Amino acid sequence: MFACGEGYCGTCETRVLAGQPDHRDDFLTDEERAEGKTMLICVSRSRSPRPVLDL
Repeated sequence: MFACGEGYCGTCETRVLAGQPDHRDDFLTDEERAEGKTMLICVSRSRSPRPVLDL
């Protein structure tokens, strides 16, 4: 189930267990992006070759 698919509602926010997110959303704060603990998987990508997400 999803709501936007465009990175601004937060429905798909997913916890990052390992790896570095490449944030492309409009939902997370600058602080949350810097922490790298979550990402919006509808629009964001990984800077790491093999990210580990808590799906």
